[in-house]
Order: sequence, then C-alpha cells, then structure tokens
Amino acid sequence: MQLLCTLCRGIVCECAGASACPDGSANGTCTTQPGGYCFATVEEVLDDGGRLDLERTAGCLPPDESGFMQCKSSQVPHQHPKVIECCSEADLCNRRLRPQLAEPPPDDAPPAPRPAAPAAPPAPALLVAIALCVALVAFIAAFLLLFRRRRRGCKRPPSPPAVSHHTEITSGSGSGLPLLVQRTVAKQIQMVESIGKGRYGEVWLARWRGEKVAVKVFFTTEEASWFRETEIYQTVLMRHENILGFIAADIKGTGSWTQMLLITDYHENGSLHDYLQTVVLDTHSLLTMAYSIVSGLAHLHMDIFGTKGKPAIAHRDIKSKNILVKRNGQCAIADFGLAVRYVAERNEVDIAPNTRVGTRRYMAPEVLDEKLDVGNFEAFKMADMYSLGLVLWEMCRRCATGDKAQYVDAYALPYYEHVPPDPSFEDMHAIIVAKGIRPIIPSRWLASEPLAALSAAMAECWHANPPVRLTALRVKKTLAKFHNEPVAKLV
Repeated sequence: MQLLCTLCRGIVCECAGASACPDGSANGTCTTQPGGYCFATVEEVLDDGGRLDLERTAGCLPPDESGFMQCKSSQVPHQHPKVIECCSEADLCNRRLRPQLAEPPPDDAPPAPRPAAPAAPPAPALLVAIALCVALVAFIAAFLLLFRRRRRGCKRPPSPPAVSHHTEITSGSGSGLPLLVQRTVAKQIQMVESIGKGRYGEVWLARWRGEKVAVKVFFTTEEASWFRETEIYQTVLMRHENILGFIAADIKGTGSWTQMLLITDYHENGSLHDYLQTVVLDTHSLLTMAYSIVSGLAHLHMDIFGTKGKPAIAHRDIKSKNILVKRNGQCAIADFGLAVRYVAERNEVDIAPNTRVGTRRYMAPEVLDEKLDVGNFEAFKMADMYSLGLVLWEMCRRCATGDKAQYVDAYALPYYEHVPPDPSFEDMHAIIVAKGIRPIIPSRWLASEPLAALSAAMAECWHANPPVRLTALRVKKTLAKFHNEPVAKLV
C-alpha cells in the first residue's frame, strides 16, 4: 500500500548542487512527478586550482523517457568520468546511493607474450582470406581519411572558449555575459514551458537567477545557425534597445545528447505576427512600433568606426515573426541566424556557411530572381528594406482609422490573396518578379496623415529597383516627424 501511494504522489529525494535543486535553491529536498526517479551522480571536475576533484550531485528526474535515459547514461563514455545511480523504491532513497567511478587501468601492464615460433606455410584458401581482409582494412582507412578531410572544411561550433589570464573578461559592449559566466549558465537554467517552435528548433520560457528568460534550443542540424547567431550577438556595440537582448550562449551535453542554447531577454507579448492577430493599434502605438523597428534596423545597418568599432550587419530574414513586442510598446528585432557582416578593413562581405535561406514570402525580387550581388553589401541592406516594407504593411492593416476609429482590417500576411499559406519559390517568383504585384494600399490609409506617410515609405521600400529603395536611416528620419515621446506602456 505504501508503495502504491508513493507511485501516485511521487517520491521525495535529496537534492544537492545548484543545478539539481529547483530554482537554484540551497541543498535540501525535491519531489518527483509520479513515477519519477531519485538520482545521485559523481563526476570528475576541475577545481579553481586546476586539480581534479570528485563532485557529488543528487536530485529528481522525470518519469518520462528523458529521465530513464539519464539513469542509463553511465553506459555512454563521457569526456570527464561520470557515473549515475537511480532509485525509486522509497523517499530519500538516493541518500544511500554512493556511485563509484571505475578504477583506471594500472600503469605497469604485464609484458607482451613472446612471439611464437613460425608456423607452417598457410593454405591457399587462408591466403585469399587474408588478402581480402587487408583490402577491406585499406578501403575503410581511405574512407575515414576522406571523411575527416571533408569535415575539416565545415565550420563547426566550438565549445565555449576558455578565457586566458591575459584576456579582458568582458562581453565587449554589454552585449551579453562575460565568457567566464557563459560557460556555466546552462547548468543554472530551469526550463518552464515551451512557447514556440520553428524550423531552427524550439523556444522555451525559463528561469535564471529568479528572472524570466527565453531559451532558444537549436536542432542538432542547425549548428551553423546557432554559431552564426552567437557570433552576431557578441559583436562589439551590438546592444540596442530595439534589438533582442542577448544574455549567453552555451552547449549543454548530458552524454547521450547535446543541446545548443541561446539565452535572451523574454518578452511576454510574443512576436509581432502573433500580437497583430489579437490587438488593434491606434496611430500612436503604430508609429511607436514602426519607429522602434526602423531604429533597430538602422543600428544594424550602420557601421561604427573606432578602436572597438561595430561592423555593418544585414539581417536577411526580416519578417513579423522575427520581431518581438516589448511591454513599453516598442519592438525588438531577433533571429540573426542568417545575418551577414561587412568587414570594412578587407572590403568584403562575411557570409556564414549556412544552408538556410530567408522566408520566401518576404524575399526581395532580386533574391527570387537570383540576381543578388553577394559581393556587394549594399544589396543585402536593400533586400532588408524590401522586407521591412511588407512588415509595415502588415502593421498598417491593424491600425484603426475614421472619426471613431471604426475602420480596421483583419490581420493578413503579405500577398495572402495571391499565394498559398506556404508558398513555394516559384509561387513568389511568378507574382513578384514576373507580374510585379505588390500589396494593395487602401484609400483609408491615405486619408490619415501618419498612415499616408507610412504608405509612401513602404511603397519606396518595396520598389523593384534596389538602388531606388529608401535606407533605414531615411525611413527613421521620416517617422521621427510623427513620433512623440513618451512611449505608451502596454499592460
């Protein structure tokens, strides 16, 4: 009866270690979900003096497959020796668990046996078998050598770099945590719930040091996106109020699987795409959002010269799903997995080796027509401006106008009336390049002064000829005439 009660309510376990106790609390106890496990681990770690030490951790594991797999993780080799034991028969059963690391092999191995006397000449069948084995070994060795050479050509994400004593332990411009802290942040994150999924991975609401943060967990196939986004976020002078705040990046391995994490600020209003579907804007909130988006994009596109200057950056995937709405009514640009940088010293465009492409619905005509000059950084900036024009169109549809603000359109994606929900490359090429179609600007927008100015700006942003399009700084100056502070706070 006691065992059945334990199974229905979960069991109480000893918890030891900041990464094992809930919310980073002090050592004590935790309670599993029904059917969960208590565990205790022993792992070799380096102390502050660089010496090996044994660290014991204890806590609770979930009843699902991930908990079962962790209990079996001792069967998988680890970079640092680690052993885990689990139990579930009674409360605090892991207090008695004392996992022991395997003993290393002795240094003084027994001497190799002396070679036997030469045998008689082998039979012809045995000679054929030996020849086949030698050929097979040679083939496998050649295949492995070719595979290793190809892997060297791919840029793989390294582990978080170790910081030398001569390196200044900072994050450049407040763009994130110091590197020394980033190396341990993954162990302190407490995942709360999944809040979104995309082609790159999954976004979780999490807690870190008592604060809400967003954790972007990348698929293992999206290593290039994780590496590129981490690079961009750690650019000197990247921090801006209209660019998503970066906290840390880390690689978390449990022995049986690896997670690539990107930790950023959390904005509860979600993406602009989701926000516009439920909220109707007035002209003030519309201009506040539009001005903040253009300000963030202008900061990205601008290069800052100096000892620690900032390179010009093009986003390459501007869309409403990659823009977050803050509590104060402003917006922040996110998702830099496709971004490119302009290296002024070498006069070249730094393009990451990433197989992903932008979102087809927001692609500029020259991208759809495969005529984008990848050696010209201005071409990437003008492609961003085309996408920005479409985002401004989405926002204007949700802005109420009229004497009593009674006119407003339902939310819709650009070109919703011309292409299916998930358009192909050919679908977009047919209407954007072949037919030259652009979103319709309703007459009611032209009767409202702020919307009329936005309509003129967006029409110039999505012009078919890239050099004719407005720059982000030009649009920002245009909207500044209508933008009034202070910003209204959204609750």
